[in-house]
Amino acid sequence: LKPAVHALFNKLKDEELELLVQVVESQGAWESGCVLAPRGDPRGVKQGLPPQVLLCRLFRWPDLHQSHELKHLCYCIGGQGACGDLAVLCCNPHHFSRLAVPETPPPPYLKASCGPSWPDEPQLLCSPLPDTSLSWSTIKDGCWCKLAYWEYRTRVGRLYAVHEASVNVFCELPWGSGFCLAQLPAAYRSCAVRRARGKIGRGLLLSREPGGVWAYNRSEHPIFVSSPTLSPPGACGLTVLKVLPGYSAKVFDYEWAGDRGGWQLPGEGPCDPHSIRISFAKGWGPCYSRQFIPSCPCWLEVLLNQPH
Repeated sequence: LKPAVHALFNKLKDEELELLVQVVESQGAWESGCVLAPRGDPRGVKQGLPPQVLLCRLFRWPDLHQSHELKHLCYCIGGQGACGDLAVLCCNPHHFSRLAVPETPPPPYLKASCGPSWPDEPQLLCSPLPDTSLSWSTIKDGCWCKLAYWEYRTRVGRLYAVHEASVNVFCELPWGSGFCLAQLPAAYRSCAVRRARGKIGRGLLLSREPGGVWAYNRSEHPIFVSSPTLSPPGACGLTVLKVLPGYSAKVFDYEWAGDRGGWQLPGEGPCDPHSIRISFAKGWGPCYSRQFIPSCPCWLEVLLNQPH
């Protein structure tokens, strides 16, 4: 990559190089500006790697090969000519994420069966408190979603209304804006909760984009996501998607959701059909020791409003 990188650096302006140094040294700890590079000449006989693929491969993912493996983050304005200049594009490596794909189920734990069966004893509903069950047609305050943070079966703090197109959810950062979990009060936290909270770090970025909601994992540990539109139509089981650090996934599809009725999970009861559930660092489901998300030490419930 060395010759290609040097050739790219020679095309960047001094201010672009300075910004790139800051971004790489901070490892994307805050939302930075675009690093604009000239697009390659499409008339060339043999093209090398696009600038964004080159820098993402150099600074983030050595196994990256093609641009279709990447997704522009919502706050990047220099992608696909969005900055108004089609001759340049953003190559800031922290303005991109990799696309998460479903993986094969992990091997079954000794405590749980990986078959289609579910525990006989009914569990608590995933939204046991009445004020977290929100209908698409009942919210009038202009927000597109509300966030509820849970530690096991206990909700901590109030609902957090999201009005901007995207929101950061994190535990502790030297700077940043969004839903800061460290500011929520809690009378008691078990050792397991404290360990899980210590892994949240930069957390995740939730963004409302055309057609659906995306989640970008900004932390250094996996997050686990379920929603009605992640499961195939007619599925009776639960689909939990593992999103690795630096990856993004479309976690809710508005068109697919349509006018779906209640979201019924065997052994778990009805859930809001327009909700997303995200666990930090700990997975759950039929192939994990934790069968249900209230068994996870730290998790987030995203309650969606009707899109406009």
